[in-house]
Amino acid sequence: MWHPWYVSNLENLVADWLPLPDVADALGVDIRKVHSLIRDRALVEYRIGDRRIRAVPSAFLKDGQVLDSLKGTVTVLSDSGFDDDELIRWLFTADDSLPGRPIDALREGRKTEIRRRAQAAGF
Repeated sequence: MWHPWYVSNLENLVADWLPLPDVADALGVDIRKVHSLIRDRALVEYRIGDRRIRAVPSAFLKDGQVLDSLKGTVTVLSDSGFDDDELIRWLFTADDSLPGRPIDALREGRKTEIRRRAQAAGF
């Protein structure tokens, strides 16, 4: 359910958002490729700001590419019942037992641990 509090809370949780044209520039691809990556669940978008612009957390990109462990993690979270808003929130919420945020652990190459936690989070 959409609530202004929920939106601003998620927008603030993720510090840096890239509008889809900026994602295309960062990846060096056409905007249609970005749309395809979203459709294929390699990226997850969210609508930000008053104009509800389609954007992607910049942390989903690394070294000019989509974070390689993101697609599988998105699949695990989706299979566990998370919608896109919830999975972005889960990835960017600090977890003292990690320590840190799941997205940071993914960026550090710790995908097995994060996917195990993602699977457990759905139950």
